[in-house]
Amino acid sequence: MAERHTNWRSLTIVVSLGILIAVELFGVALVAGWALAGWLELGTLFEYAMMAIFSGFAGYGMLHLMRRVLKVEHLTTVD
Repeated sequence: MAERHTNWRSLTIVVSLGILIAVELFGVALVAGWALAGWLELGTLFEYAMMAIFSGFAGYGMLHLMRRVLKVEHLTTVD
């Protein structure tokens, strides 16, 4: 029977990619909500609402990206 082994190099790359992209996406989402609410003078409540909405989009984008990466990247090898 063939055994499966974890490909640690690929796993490290996928985790590092996820962390890097997540920080960038959520940083842009929070800054965009803050900047748009400040520019339009909407107040603190709308500022937090916009930040939450943009963070939801960032979370969806991150989930979609990681699903596609895991389809392509081989995290296990068969002996």
